[in-house]
Amino acid sequence: MNWALPANYAIDAAALLLLTIGLLSSLINVSVNKQTQRFFVLFFSFSLLYVISNLAFLAFESRTKIVVGTQVSVFMESFFSSVLMPLLTVYILRCCGENVLKSPLMVSVFILWLAFISMLTAAQLTDLFYYITPDNVYHRGVCYPALLVPLVLIMAANLIYLIIRHKKLSRNKLSAFIIYTAFPMSAMVFQMWIYGLSFIIFATTVSAAIMLLFIINDQTDEHLRQAEENARQRTSIAVLQMRPHFIYNTMMSIYYLIEQDAEKARQVTLDFTSYLRKNFTAVAKEDTIPFVEELEHTRAYLAVEKVRFEDRLFVEFDTPHTMFRLPPLTLQPIVENSVKYGVDPELDPLHISVSTRETDDGFEVVVDDTGPGFGFSDNNEPHVALANISERLRIMCGGRLSIAPREGGGISVTVFIPKKST
Repeated sequence: MNWALPANYAIDAAALLLLTIGLLSSLINVSVNKQTQRFFVLFFSFSLLYVISNLAFLAFESRTKIVVGTQVSVFMESFFSSVLMPLLTVYILRCCGENVLKSPLMVSVFILWLAFISMLTAAQLTDLFYYITPDNVYHRGVCYPALLVPLVLIMAANLIYLIIRHKKLSRNKLSAFIIYTAFPMSAMVFQMWIYGLSFIIFATTVSAAIMLLFIINDQTDEHLRQAEENARQRTSIAVLQMRPHFIYNTMMSIYYLIEQDAEKARQVTLDFTSYLRKNFTAVAKEDTIPFVEELEHTRAYLAVEKVRFEDRLFVEFDTPHTMFRLPPLTLQPIVENSVKYGVDPELDPLHISVSTRETDDGFEVVVDDTGPGFGFSDNNEPHVALANISERLRIMCGGRLSIAPREGGGISVTVFIPKKST
């Protein structure tokens, strides 16, 4: 075939480019874990050596009469391509959480790989599998298909294992492994009988690139899920670590009110119970909640604080727009921040206003207070609390939080919820 040689050069050049991009992506991608990064660095490195060996074979066979060069390049090409298969098996087993050394699949794959290496070594001493003629032309031997049988069996074993253990893998990983196993295996079976074009190199390279994309997508999704889980855990910790003095002061207020105003004591008890119930219910929430639920939680909290601080705390609500959702424990902690840093016997009474408004692309919740604000003297605690809320807003609904000094003194905190998330 006069067109086969340039076609193979073109396939190898494209493969080199694609594999180099894959290797660089594996090295610099921060969204994949160390195990996955090590696998792809090794995988693309051996794949590059495989393609380079094939290029060397094409160069030796077509332009020189160095038989040894052709023979070495064929050996190295076969060796490097074979290493990819047990390497993939190891990664599949680790993704499934199995012990690699004790796995029957790994033992079977290793035995088959040794069988291939034995036949490849024997091919250097006999013409049964392949041979190079004195005029430097590569020919297959009568037993050439047998040389590929162990490799096909390895890929078949991996495929069967994936089908059996599919529940242990995410959809992306399962798809990636099946594509890489099935496509090159089909090309290998095809190449047993057809010679001329580098079908296996084409199939291997394309499948490797697809596998990398699927795995990176899976790891990115996992990274985002982990970030969201971390945000939820921080919320849980914040709830479980409620200020002890707040609970103590509330209980003492109820204690004294029982004698002074029994009806008011009962109301505070109900408000405090509602606050606690909503606080702990929020921990179990894994999704956004209606704004009205968060508003009720905030009202319950402020009702308790109003009893404690009486004429030192004044609250105003202006919330005509409530038909949207937001992460749990968004509004209440912001208001609590205002109370914590704004109520002080030495300062003027604290005024807090909670308002909502609708914009063209979303909803805004604004919390204004007349307190002294907060700065570095506060050990950065309010900044950390608001940063946690901001992170959950971004992860759970694509929202954002902004803080600005309020005209006339105090702080203005604005929460924006995009309409596409409601």
